[in-house]
Amino acid sequence: MNERWSLKSKKAVVTGATKGIGRAVAEEFLALGAEVIVSSRNEEDFMQMSEDLKSYGSLLKYIQSDASSADDRNQLLAYVKKEFGGLDILINNAGTNVRKKTMEYTVEEFDFLINTNLKSAFELSRLFYPMLKESDNASIVNISSTSGSSIIKTGAPYACSKAAMSHLSRYLAVEWAEDGIRVNAIEPWYIRTPLTEPVLNDEAKLAQALSRTPMNRVGTADEISGATAFLCMPGASYISGQVIQIDGAATCYLFG
Repeated sequence: MNERWSLKSKKAVVTGATKGIGRAVAEEFLALGAEVIVSSRNEEDFMQMSEDLKSYGSLLKYIQSDASSADDRNQLLAYVKKEFGGLDILINNAGTNVRKKTMEYTVEEFDFLINTNLKSAFELSRLFYPMLKESDNASIVNISSTSGSSIIKTGAPYACSKAAMSHLSRYLAVEWAEDGIRVNAIEPWYIRTPLTEPVLNDEAKLAQALSRTPMNRVGTADEISGATAFLCMPGASYISGQVIQIDGAATCYLFG
């Protein structure tokens, strides 16, 4: 029975994984027995992460990789083949944002956000598809955002990329079900991470966010990592095509 709630011996890749939600997911997976390759653009952040998690030894590996770069994605694939030889779990977490009004964006900023947040997940899912297909119980989890299904002042390009990411999860869940690959998405509300610090450190913006959150607090990264780990466990083997909002009931709350 305990094996249903374990990731022991599973091989996982987590992108954007040296801080925030990505790091929390990697730590959760390691604690549950998985082998984890983390990818990130920032090697310095990984060195700190590696020191903090040195008790896991060789279960944790790293490659410096920009998920928005085709060359780097191919290098990541080659590294996973060399180190793992197979793959059970892919967490598409790499993402970023530029907060502006719609008319203020440049074409380059729009392309940057779409490439980083959406195209990276699309292409990495395709690259790792053959390896995931060979797994006994493969899982992809895309870290999306509540801005993908609700209007939040995060900027239109970010919202577009996350809406597409959530729907991509549903689409692949249907198309790849026959290949034994489950695909789900998680849409977090405000989670205290480096990406959200500019908003949460603004008292007025924080108060506005809390006023829309029935639980009256922002979330923590480990509240996202726990749900992510669950979706990858054998105990979740019939869950696919779901977009799960982790938001303190914020998206349920219209007026009060």
